[in-house]
Amino acid sequence: MKHLLILGCGWVGEELAKLYQSKGWQVWATTTQEEKCHRLKSDGIFAYVHNFDQEKELDLPLEVRFDAVVTSVPATAKNSLEDLGFRFYQVFRALSAIAYDKHYFLSSVGVYPDIDGTFDERYNEEDKLTPKLRFAEKRIQSLPETTVFRLGGLFGKQRIFAKYFQDKIVTTGDQPANFIHLDDVLGLIDGAIEQKIQNGIYNLVCPEHPLKKDVIMKSAEKYILSYPAGFEPKDSFQKVVLGEKLPLMLNYTFKYPSPLDF
Repeated sequence: MKHLLILGCGWVGEELAKLYQSKGWQVWATTTQEEKCHRLKSDGIFAYVHNFDQEKELDLPLEVRFDAVVTSVPATAKNSLEDLGFRFYQVFRALSAIAYDKHYFLSSVGVYPDIDGTFDERYNEEDKLTPKLRFAEKRIQSLPETTVFRLGGLFGKQRIFAKYFQDKIVTTGDQPANFIHLDDVLGLIDGAIEQKIQNGIYNLVCPEHPLKKDVIMKSAEKYILSYPAGFEPKDSFQKVVLGEKLPLMLNYTFKYPSPLDF
């Protein structure tokens, strides 16, 4: 039997846990929420309540060698570098104590600068990358057999873009959408784990980049939501993040190639 560990089992992590459980894997997961821990356990997942901001041992089974570990512990703008340093030291310490074959860290395309330009995984101007996100990536990349997935804006199921702009003034409508659907995130991660891709950095983003205002209007129509009160463009930088590397490697076909399809 194969084994998967998910550290920081949020929205993506929970769906990934269900996917791999359906494939016959044994799944372990950590969450900061008691309610989610009980839900995961009721689904047959070995779940722990654990907060990596606290100095607390994570009692993972040392006799198990995990075929894959997925870390989805966030690095957010509200955290100081000192706080993030402690958080990711705790993650590093937990993973250093167990045996695993491959490790995948879920980061964000927000690491690329908010300026005009097209960005892929070869972009290496470190001084222009978002400091806190890049700090977390580098800390995690010091672990062996680690790959970083930089996810685009994530939507699907009940997470609908237009929902956040009902009756509001939209200032970002003229920006390109660097988004991805949950189903495609799961498909790409699954393919990467199954094919044991080489370590590196990969962008997970739809191949098409319509303007955000068009995505808002299309999803408002589709889900019968209120339209925005208006559009007043500000900070309309044309930032496009390309995610061709991993799909080409996996020969993957997107279920939702455009955010207009969500």
